[in-house]
Amino acid sequence: MFRKKKIIEMRTVLFVDDDEAILHSLERGLLDEPYNRLFTESCQEALEILKREEVHVIVTDMRMPEMSGLEFIKIVKKEYPHIIRMVLSGYGEEAALQNAVEQGEIFKLIPKPWKLEGNFEKLIRQAVEHYNLQNERETVRQKN
Repeated sequence: MFRKKKIIEMRTVLFVDDDEAILHSLERGLLDEPYNRLFTESCQEALEILKREEVHVIVTDMRMPEMSGLEFIKIVKKEYPHIIRMVLSGYGEEAALQNAVEQGEIFKLIPKPWKLEGNFEKLIRQAVEHYNLQNERETVRQKN
């Protein structure tokens, strides 16, 4: 268990949402989580962060002003395919979003409104664990 917690502590999750109040809520609510947390209000800034920081999981809002969360996710998948991608959305009925989930562009869709305690925290930890499993598989593949 110690090793698993240590690995989670070394991971970084990037939260992208144009609503500053949501980012502040996430920042406060996730203080006790064992992974590193980064926050930004723009997809463009998120892309800049990805150039300088090692990010393992991204959680982005779907509806943003300069670029949709789905457009952002597609760029991330192409340029950083190892990053686990998640979307926060109150618009789960959109065909493009459902299609992206089905095609594996999005690991999880988190419907709004969400509760920080419990399910949301659990989903983020699942994404980190998924990254860890994916990383272990790749390491074994490279050794063989």
